[in-house]
Amino acid sequence: MVNPHSSTLDHVKELGLTGDARDDALALAAVPTATWFTGGSPREITKDVKDVVVHAHADHRKVPVLVAYNLPFRDCAQYSAGGATSLEEYTAWIDAFARGIGNKQAVVILEPDGLGIIPWYTTVEGNQEWCQPEEADPETAAAERFAMLNHAVDTLGALPGTKVYLDAGNSKWLNVGDSTDRLLKAGVERADGFFLNASNYQYTENSQAYGRWISSCIALVTQAGGAFADCGNQYWNGGPATGWEGVEMSPYGRWTAGDPDPALNTSGVDSRYAEQLGDVRPTTSFVVDTSRNGQGPWDPATSENTYSDAEDWCNPPGRGLGERATLDTGEPLVDAYLWIKVPGESDGQCFRGTGGPLDPERGTVDPPAGQWFVEQADELVELAVPALG
Repeated sequence: MVNPHSSTLDHVKELGLTGDARDDALALAAVPTATWFTGGSPREITKDVKDVVVHAHADHRKVPVLVAYNLPFRDCAQYSAGGATSLEEYTAWIDAFARGIGNKQAVVILEPDGLGIIPWYTTVEGNQEWCQPEEADPETAAAERFAMLNHAVDTLGALPGTKVYLDAGNSKWLNVGDSTDRLLKAGVERADGFFLNASNYQYTENSQAYGRWISSCIALVTQAGGAFADCGNQYWNGGPATGWEGVEMSPYGRWTAGDPDPALNTSGVDSRYAEQLGDVRPTTSFVVDTSRNGQGPWDPATSENTYSDAEDWCNPPGRGLGERATLDTGEPLVDAYLWIKVPGESDGQCFRGTGGPLDPERGTVDPPAGQWFVEQADELVELAVPALG
């Protein structure tokens, strides 16, 4: 739904945007985009959610997309730091969030980065994650993260008109088996599916392939007797169709079956799952954030600068809006393309391995995460694929 009280319109008012900057913001505000909820007391969150849901229901029974973003150690205290302070505080917040929805229809995007960044977590391969905040108990932090997400899945999923999707990162991040393991621990089998590419820039085709593989891995592990290590993934794409020859897939092109570039060819992994699953069919569906992926991801190798940490996910230059939000995806497992990230809002103050305060790629001080970024909004509109009508 188009939200008449969107954060984009708030930025127009607060910043007094004029001219082209105002036109860009108003054009973006006219596209259905998710509403983010990032904190507040239980009473406040119930009211805030209810306001959005009731308005949507009154507007020809439209369905709002709501982002719940309030986990403790959110973003591992990076650009979007914040969140609840304990398991108890978070579960009370989710309960209040659910009361705000009530019996109305809604889609809930549950905690972007909530499974991609887990404090004090050991992966299915036995590797210790980098997120190790001193304030978190190493013995309980990861288990509490999964307990919170399971509670949220059950509480929100019990509502009669609510669909709930869990975080599966993006196609350039966790390998398929690792992502699948985290999703299962978080309760994806009781949710409506998972979401991909939130606030990121990966091509839609790549997200579709990655999502199919995660859904296939879920089926392989839960129904066909396979293990997470058996799941084909984007970091080695060999399989029967390629004579078991494989390479790491490149994010800088669109992935398709039979592509002559081995680094863009999905045939090997596709055929691998087909052989492993036999008559078992993957059924776990997903949604894709297409808000800023029209040009795909930024390749730091194309920059004139060299960075120790390019932070290619953080306000990358030269990106464009992607597909408009729709339920008509033409893909059996893809429930929707959604604008989860609010395009035009900054990813944070990006230093790219330098001491700051400038973003060296842009030569400016980027706005803090969530604040309006006039220059980036202009780029997104100008370089949109398809063009913004």
